[in-house]
Amino acid sequence: MKVYSTILEKKQQGKKQIAILVDPDKHQEADFYAMAQSFKDLPIDYLFVGGSLLSQDLLDTCLQIFKTETSIPLVIFPGSVMQVNAKADALLLLSLVSGRNPDLLIGRHVEAVPYIKQAKIETLSTAYMLIDGGNITTAQYISGTLPIPSDKAEIASLTAQAAEMLGHKLIYLDGGSGAKNTVSDLMIRQVRKDVALPLIVGGGIRTAELAKAKCAAGADLIVVGNILEQQPELLQQMVEAVNFFS
Repeated sequence: MKVYSTILEKKQQGKKQIAILVDPDKHQEADFYAMAQSFKDLPIDYLFVGGSLLSQDLLDTCLQIFKTETSIPLVIFPGSVMQVNAKADALLLLSLVSGRNPDLLIGRHVEAVPYIKQAKIETLSTAYMLIDGGNITTAQYISGTLPIPSDKAEIASLTAQAAEMLGHKLIYLDGGSGAKNTVSDLMIRQVRKDVALPLIVGGGIRTAELAKAKCAAGADLIVVGNILEQQPELLQQMVEAVNFFS
């Protein structure tokens, strides 16, 4: 089954979902084998793979190992047009609708088309919204855009509604990797109330309690990454917290 169809089906069934975000740039090849072993026996819905820089260029190696060692769908969370790879099952085609940088709204997508068509992977049109997480994140710095203030739920909602009207398939509220604070429950509830699309929430989710709270507020899919690099023992707790709603 296609990734988007799976996301929709689980949303319609009221099942919450979890994706583990892996930045290949922060690891060595041996780490990917260890991660795969820790992932494969848990009900993880997706592995999001990618990063803002990828200076070591281990994307292909990471995807190959995960593809061989697990059966979890692999979704590229790209930081550039060069992060397209046929070993993945799908790619989040991110349009940074919270900012006003034309390159990240449509420009780099045009450049990516030949690579995507050659890779023949599923593309998920995603309205990507950076939310102020209390510190300057890599995504904010690289994109050169201002995030939506954390206390402006109405702006987030209107932006998400515009993205839905424009035909995007997913809404992604992200505090950014390493965010000090999570996207507020109030903002999640507001967007959930006004938009019917599947809602992804990530950034700063460091505990099982926070993961559960974001699900309860209306997130359909939780993305967890940074904290698991520091405390991998939290993985099972995070997965159990999300599956509490299933």
